[in-house]
Amino acid sequence: MIPAPSDEQLVRRALDVARGALATGDVPIGAVVVDASGAEVAAACNAREALGDPTAHAEVLALRAAAAAVGEWRLEQCTLIVTLEPCTMCAGAIWLSRVPRVVFGAWEPKTGAVGSLWDVLRDRRLNHRPEVVAGILADECAALLQDFFTEHRR
Repeated sequence: MIPAPSDEQLVRRALDVARGALATGDVPIGAVVVDASGAEVAAACNAREALGDPTAHAEVLALRAAAAAVGEWRLEQCTLIVTLEPCTMCAGAIWLSRVPRVVFGAWEPKTGAVGSLWDVLRDRRLNHRPEVVAGILADECAALLQDFFTEHRR
């Protein structure tokens, strides 16, 4: 039996997926959904520029693909891994999908909704509060974004 990948390995996979956004000029954020055994169900990078869609965040696209792959919108046996702390829109999508566990890399102090600016996923008023594991490979995840924005501003 193959052991399930560690959170660090999963964030490294999300970083690889994030780099795919560079080809279209999108902000390099990657998201991966794995099942209970750790097998990849879906993966996506930001595609707002590529699709001309303001909702085409990596998390939303990965959750949509995972729901299609699983055949149900409830992703109760899955984990979402993302390179950057989700925004409010993505936190809402995570909550609605019933993902029980979220792992992310870098914190987003300007728009983060999983502990930085807001804490949507752990709001006690909600009926579903996933486990959140934050800061995995945070420096590497932040560096990818910093490099992108440094280059983008040139």
